[in-house]
Amino acid sequence: MSSLPRRAKVKVQTVVSKDEFSSLSELSSASEDDKEDSAWEPQKKVPRSRKPPVSKESKPKRAPRVKKTPLQSRDGSEAVAVKEELNSSMAIPDVDMEDRKNKLDTVQALKTAQMKRKNSAQSPSARRIKKPKADKDTNKASSLESGGNSTETPSTSATWEGGCKKEEKEDDITCGQPPLKKVKTETCPQGQPVRFPANANDIKEEVEMNWDVVQVLSERTNIELWVCANIIRLFNDDNTIPFIIRYRKELINNLDADSLREVRQTLEELRAVAKKTHSTVQKIKKEGKMSECLLKALLNCKTFEELEHVSAPYKTGSKGTKAQRAKQLGLEGAARTLLENPGALNLLSYIRPNVKGLSALQDIETGVQHILADMIAKDRDTLDFIRKLCQNRYICIQSTLAKVSSKKVNEKDVDKFQLYQNFSCNIRNIQHHQILAINRGENLKILTVKVNISDGVKNEFCRWCIQNRWRPRGFARPELMKILYNSLDDSFKRLIYPLLCREFRAKLTSDAEKESVMMFGRNLRQLLLTSPVPGRTLMGVDPGYKHGCKLAIISPTSQILHTDVVYLHCGQGFREAEKIKRLLLNFNCSTVVIGNGTACRETEAYFADLIMKNYFAPLDVVYCIVSEAGASIYSVSPEANKEMPGLDPNLRSAVSIARRVQDPLAELVKIEPKHIGVGMYQHDVSQTLLKATLDSVVEECVSFVGVDINICSEVLLRHIAGLNANRAKNIIEWREKNGPFINREQLKKVKGLGPKSFQQCAGFIRVNQDYIRTFCSQQTEFAGEIQGVAVTSSAGVEVTNEKQGKKKSKTAVNVVLKPNPLDQTCIHPESYDIAMRFLSFIGGTLNEIGKPEMQQKINSFLEKEGIEKIAERLQTTAHTLQVIIDGLSQPETFDFRTDFDKPDFKRSIVCLEDLQVGTILTGKVENATLFGIFVDIGVGRSGLIPIRNVTEAKLSKTKKRRSLGLGPGERVEVQVLNIDIPRSRITLDLIRVL
Repeated sequence: MSSLPRRAKVKVQTVVSKDEFSSLSELSSASEDDKEDSAWEPQKKVPRSRKPPVSKESKPKRAPRVKKTPLQSRDGSEAVAVKEELNSSMAIPDVDMEDRKNKLDTVQALKTAQMKRKNSAQSPSARRIKKPKADKDTNKASSLESGGNSTETPSTSATWEGGCKKEEKEDDITCGQPPLKKVKTETCPQGQPVRFPANANDIKEEVEMNWDVVQVLSERTNIELWVCANIIRLFNDDNTIPFIIRYRKELINNLDADSLREVRQTLEELRAVAKKTHSTVQKIKKEGKMSECLLKALLNCKTFEELEHVSAPYKTGSKGTKAQRAKQLGLEGAARTLLENPGALNLLSYIRPNVKGLSALQDIETGVQHILADMIAKDRDTLDFIRKLCQNRYICIQSTLAKVSSKKVNEKDVDKFQLYQNFSCNIRNIQHHQILAINRGENLKILTVKVNISDGVKNEFCRWCIQNRWRPRGFARPELMKILYNSLDDSFKRLIYPLLCREFRAKLTSDAEKESVMMFGRNLRQLLLTSPVPGRTLMGVDPGYKHGCKLAIISPTSQILHTDVVYLHCGQGFREAEKIKRLLLNFNCSTVVIGNGTACRETEAYFADLIMKNYFAPLDVVYCIVSEAGASIYSVSPEANKEMPGLDPNLRSAVSIARRVQDPLAELVKIEPKHIGVGMYQHDVSQTLLKATLDSVVEECVSFVGVDINICSEVLLRHIAGLNANRAKNIIEWREKNGPFINREQLKKVKGLGPKSFQQCAGFIRVNQDYIRTFCSQQTEFAGEIQGVAVTSSAGVEVTNEKQGKKKSKTAVNVVLKPNPLDQTCIHPESYDIAMRFLSFIGGTLNEIGKPEMQQKINSFLEKEGIEKIAERLQTTAHTLQVIIDGLSQPETFDFRTDFDKPDFKRSIVCLEDLQVGTILTGKVENATLFGIFVDIGVGRSGLIPIRNVTEAKLSKTKKRRSLGLGPGERVEVQVLNIDIPRSRITLDLIRVL
């Protein structure tokens, strides 16, 4: 019945998906491109070749001037009905069968009308608007069909099965609905390979290479082919990592966010190589130097090093390479004859007494040698052999003290690299942090670094070349064989060895940088997900000597109650104690948060002494130390000035320190992640990669914790998946203008927030039902009317703004805006229909969400049938059903951060001098690096647990963990192994994780 609209949709899809790396649009017309793909033309972009057949329709469709008459006639009838039906299905009242029938009747009428319009020959101007709209309406309508329709399985995403290419993409345009539900549900609900390893390689990139992007991605990341293909398509469709992790889990085989980031980064690298190859090919073709052999070599390149090596001779330079100069003299023929028919080669015939480079036999032999060396160094099989040989041999990296370092560099800097002044290690065993340290020493001109390849490798390589790859075809005279031997020697020393060194070092550096960035990301996640301490009045203290300690008292709702400055370390400590006591008593504050910067130890000792003397009685005061990294940077930022206008920047730091304990996530997102201070060699790694990874981790944490749309700050909102600074600002402005959001559907009215953005962000945005009920009741009392649905403009239920209605008529539709209890859960709006059917299965109601009775009903129902069978009955996947079960079971105030460690509150301290070898202490992890874990044991100096002492057996198995290893914020029990008081170094052993 819906085949005609589907055909229409496929056409629309090919027009709309113009992303140059998009593969979804290319899949639908794969058969048309088979001929084109056979011969790769670098100067043409492959996806663009499909434009001509569609161009006639695409231009009229996109013309903006037809928005007046056709839009009114269309929106006035079907679009309004569908919008009403959609929203009414998400309202609080129970969904009865009559409503279902009415919806289906409306859908049926809509589809019939669409088919009629499709068959009737309408003017191009009418089709401009109708086709995309039909696409949207049909998708929405199909999601309403009940019973056995597999299109009701929102979270099952795209599986892109080869046999259903045209239908697969039909849901992609709407974005409010999930793509490719039908294929996934029917073929493989669990997200296993969906019969497409055969055509997994059909993903086409903008620049075609001689290698397949899915295959190479799978090899480099060690992830299955079908998963890599799914991930590429999900990213091509602009899905965010948090959205994929929560709502498309079955498509990525339960990968975690770090793995997804690694895949995305590797994919970007491969695409960058392909793009650079394309530009290199174009450049060489323009110069007229392109040959079939060179084109093949260029298209085989998978790394920048390989590309650089192959294209180096063709770079415009004053001299060119030795081989190029020899070829210009006409010696290339002699070199080829030496290999193919050595008996016919007479080098004396090439002598030209008046030509430089050809005047003597020795010059000719040298020129032939250079050409042969270049041919050997560019040969694919030869390079593959030497690389494979190096994998099985001992290759070491060595670093020594640079000869000129003592003259120009500070001695203290030289001492830092004492470990690496005579260092040697196998490249297969060297640690990531050692590579980063060596690189830093080399950049500072303190160290000299080289890769050492043994002579045995060279000898075996030359032997293989003479006997196999470069053996002359026929008898070669001894003088010719000598030229060949010299060519091999020259090729290895001058070309191949430097190439291998560059490759090894680039690979080691790249891996070390990635690991360093990943470690920074893991630490940042640990820190951001530190359990909040709500409901307490806190005193933040930013310690200082000369300029005093800045105090800020904040309420349980983060409001600034009082700010002050006290001088504790200038001989006025006793007098200031009275002031502090008065402040704590006045505001009933019993928790002090001290920043760990300058004067931290003295300030901690001061408070610990007063607490031990019971000075603050009747208050039982405790304190904790918190990292103040980035607080001073934030305090002078425009963001802080906007949030706390007129407040001294030093006092803003104290406010920030207190809020870091109250709600770490909300406070730390205001600071650029690299200033938070939980990284390792963060200034030595790629800043682009670092920023992208850390921003992604922040987005992941904020999204998974979720935000209450009606009370959250703009700063927090901009880190939600699918949103950015501009969209967050528009949401806040809409909220201020129209009142609070009643439900998630209202987000669609916000300017700049399209269907794709809504799809990505909706599941992570919460609408607190108590807040809405309170607000609606207040508005109702004020207006003097109540009918279950508030319709006053101040409640933000219906916007009748003339300007807005003119711009987007769909926003002026009378949408049913009832509060929906599902909007306070992690359930995505695309799964609401499944959630309602699941509720009807277990006999639950929306009013029971998060209550014990709901948990009981779910548990008893799961015991009877099991999650797999229920998912099958609901025509969805177990992953989607699990999200629904979690959303229905979790209490309204659920925060998964509460499972993790809270700050370590204490009353007394220990001194470094009090420590003894063998002492057992508890501490809190401050930072995790690749070489060890830094632990704050309360003595003013962090101790280090060497990484060899952190074993799997010592890590808790039962405790919920934010990452596999130890990370900031976790409490541990340690034993002191060594104390170096002059260097203030403490070595610890991990006993257990608390």
